[in-house]
Amino acid sequence: MREFFVKNGGPILEKVNNIKIFKKEELKPIIQKSNVIGKGGFGEVYKGILDSQAVAINKSINVEESQEKQFANEIIIQSRVIHKNITRLIGCCLEVDVPMLVYEFVPQGSLHDILHGAAEGLAYMHSKTSTTILHGDIKPSNILLDNDFTPKISDFGISRLIAIDKTHTILCQSGLLTKQSDVYSFGVTLLELLTRKRDDFGGNGRLAKAFPDAYKEGKGAIELFDSEILAEMMLKYLMNLQGS
Repeated sequence: MREFFVKNGGPILEKVNNIKIFKKEELKPIIQKSNVIGKGGFGEVYKGILDSQAVAINKSINVEESQEKQFANEIIIQSRVIHKNITRLIGCCLEVDVPMLVYEFVPQGSLHDILHGAAEGLAYMHSKTSTTILHGDIKPSNILLDNDFTPKISDFGISRLIAIDKTHTILCQSGLLTKQSDVYSFGVTLLELLTRKRDDFGGNGRLAKAFPDAYKEGKGAIELFDSEILAEMMLKYLMNLQGS
């Protein structure tokens, strides 16, 4: 376990004040099938209680060898991001081959129909921190809701630290990752809400492409909105006219 601890940047992270280093045995009771609350291509997420606090433990399947040396830096980046619309990183476990991350538990699940505050959290990451932070994977399932339905941006799986006085563009497997690409992904998330259709994130992006195509064909973007949402918008518009 000491080998994993050192490989995962333990000697560096144990000096960071606002990051708690958990022992493997502390998390073992939570890492059970009965506690799984989410899973995907990156791994699984477990819900549990640590120090009388509800937490979500992110257990990834693997980490690219090229990124192993950057893990400690990524954790330090996340520990410095303190904002009401961003999920707080509590700590991590380094005594395993692939480090486990411990976050505050956001009880209302993924974003469905409330988006207030998420843009503020994204703007904070891009321009209010001492160094620019890119998320790289903005989508509905990565915007969570707490008990008060306050949205929190989560899953900094491929976030990167970019020096402000240098280029804001870095090359990832899918292309260029920039502040603009984060904003674009946020825009696609809004499209999912307005149309009630899923976009092919990371693929052809058919939903996002439908809007410029409609414009070229002389159609209004409003024609692509979900009928119930459109009806509600029209009702509010008529009520405003009546009250004016």
